[in-house]
Amino acid sequence: MNDITEALAGFELGDDSQSGDIQPLPRTNSRAMCAMAFSLEWQSADARHIDHLVARKLNLWRDVLPFELEPDLIDKPVGHVARHAFAKGELIVPYQSDLCFNLSQRAFHRDLRRNNHIEPRSGRFYPRAFIGGSRGIFPEEILPFRICKASDDMICCDLNNPLADKALDVSARILDIWAAGEEHGGSCNDVAEMLTANGPGMQARWRGQPTDFWQDIPFARMAGEPDAAFYAMPRMVSHIDRTGSAQIASLYERLLPKGSRVLDLMASWESHLPAGHALGEIVGLGMNAEELAANPLFAEHRVHDLNLDPRLPYGDVEFDAVICSLSVEYLVKPFDVFAEVARVLRPGGRFIVTFSNRWFPPKAIHAWEGMHEFERPGLVMEYFLRDGAFNGLQTWSMRGLPRPADDKYADRHDNSDPVYAVWGDRT
Repeated sequence: MNDITEALAGFELGDDSQSGDIQPLPRTNSRAMCAMAFSLEWQSADARHIDHLVARKLNLWRDVLPFELEPDLIDKPVGHVARHAFAKGELIVPYQSDLCFNLSQRAFHRDLRRNNHIEPRSGRFYPRAFIGGSRGIFPEEILPFRICKASDDMICCDLNNPLADKALDVSARILDIWAAGEEHGGSCNDVAEMLTANGPGMQARWRGQPTDFWQDIPFARMAGEPDAAFYAMPRMVSHIDRTGSAQIASLYERLLPKGSRVLDLMASWESHLPAGHALGEIVGLGMNAEELAANPLFAEHRVHDLNLDPRLPYGDVEFDAVICSLSVEYLVKPFDVFAEVARVLRPGGRFIVTFSNRWFPPKAIHAWEGMHEFERPGLVMEYFLRDGAFNGLQTWSMRGLPRPADDKYADRHDNSDPVYAVWGDRT
């Protein structure tokens, strides 16, 4: 089981959960409020997956904890970690074969979204409204379902949760405890549903078959201007809030071996590496000379347009690790770039790709914008899997942390920017 304490390194709850006269408590009880961090770990045919979710205001009287975990989360102090390994179908509804069925291609409502024609593609997820009117599905349903296969006349639809046939390891860490106020109704949260609904599981292939991300002009972009013109002016801005950046730094600290020579791909003025890192030489490759020169970590840097020329200007096996932070969505030749990363990495060297849900819309590829957030790790997984140059693939996500109070988006978004990562080791 991945240690959720490491996943939350550098995280401070601050005043997010408690305020005013609310009384902190030393231990949980059935009437308490608390903040907990949950970790969901599972295995697909191609990778190990770890998805973290922070629930900052759980009501232990009203909200429903997994039955198997609850006894180990009551009468416990801050910092306590409870774990349980759930068999297939134990935490959530088990896989039901009758929820996987064939429909005529005509049953898929391609023009459901105005001015946005959608074709069903194998392995992709869509809101159930796209097949509303079939099998008792209401036209307004937004829960996702998967197209398993698409042929000329039929589509195979799977309404099961994508984790329904997976064994799931769950851990919960108590972050904070305080006395509940007077009850005035409110909704009941099911923690198992919070962890598994509408997201986790989407990053894996359906029964080992490659997901069809490649039709519908996936690498087209809104802006037709050359990248060199778009990036001519420096943008000394952060592309993720401080909490999200700290999570990326913590992840890099755990995954990058000490003393590694690291290539920071598609780099800018900040590398999201931990302060006081024990890495070796760090080399930056990006689009703007002024941004690269402002990065204090780089021993050297170069300006290079990977969309114009995906070949990396380095020799074979030059690096121990390569990182790509918050930029993979801009690659129009990702397979070529990933092959080049494999070339410059030594055997066993690690390639880590991190991203969030913020980007420059004119420069993101068409496929990226049109998919669910949890499908994006699946797209990056396909980049890793294409040539068989990487093994030990893993995906990782972190959601639900509080946004810094002084962040410019704090009045609009309570949660920190989510962080997603995919990594693998050179074969």
